[in-house]
Amino acid sequence: MGYHIISISDPDDPRLKDYTQLTDINLRSIREPAEGLYMAESLKILERALIAGHKMRSVLTGQRWLPHLTQLLDKFEIDPPIYLGTEEIITPLTGFRLHRGTLAAMHRPELPPVAELLEGARRVAVIEDLVDHTNVGAVFRSAAAFGVDAVLVTPRCADPLYRRSVRVSMGTVFQVPWTRFASWPAGMQELQDSGFRVAALTLADNAISIDDLAAAPPERLALMLGAEGDGLSRASQAAADLAVTIPMAWGVDSLNVAAASAVAFFATRP
Repeated sequence: MGYHIISISDPDDPRLKDYTQLTDINLRSIREPAEGLYMAESLKILERALIAGHKMRSVLTGQRWLPHLTQLLDKFEIDPPIYLGTEEIITPLTGFRLHRGTLAAMHRPELPPVAELLEGARRVAVIEDLVDHTNVGAVFRSAAAFGVDAVLVTPRCADPLYRRSVRVSMGTVFQVPWTRFASWPAGMQELQDSGFRVAALTLADNAISIDDLAAAPPERLALMLGAEGDGLSRASQAAADLAVTIPMAWGVDSLNVAAASAVAFFATRP
């Protein structure tokens, strides 16, 4: 296959707009959804995105990685623009060294409605207002590992398709169906109307053990995890059907939300 290879010599080349200011989290978190874009970093992540049916806009790489990249493109029979540059050009363009060899600009898929995602699901995760992209990616990885049917994120939750989230998730964010609520906590009512019992992971005094929940799980279960530091909002806890806690020893009162999600997903697996 002939490839559309474009050698780049100027980091200010306007054709490379998708790859600029990648280390500015606040800017990229606004730009990428607005421009229908996300970034897939590394050949492994790119392959998982392509397996999921996502479409490429272009790809940025160095000479060392070009043969590996073209092998992958051959596999999927696609020929996107390939921007080829040296480290001296790529680093000032992106803001970091391209350790993983390739960086692909991808078309962001349209998110499905909540109702569509819930159809046929039996166990889902709800993540409320997480701000750390690493934690979001870790929650998705655990959801994939322990067979969660879908993940729903609140309007203020960090972007699961942000570069760091995708990388930490090891591309599982492309595998686990997910969507974003239009409003929250009002969106919880849609879960409950669909027959889900919403279990809030919390330290509330009335919380039952995750072991007790796992021993007699509801037919449809939504496990709800809160933001770093503050945990779940009072409104969410009040609207949930039950409160659940993870028993701990040595005086430890809580876990990082990513660790808590892994424990909860494992404990309640079918």
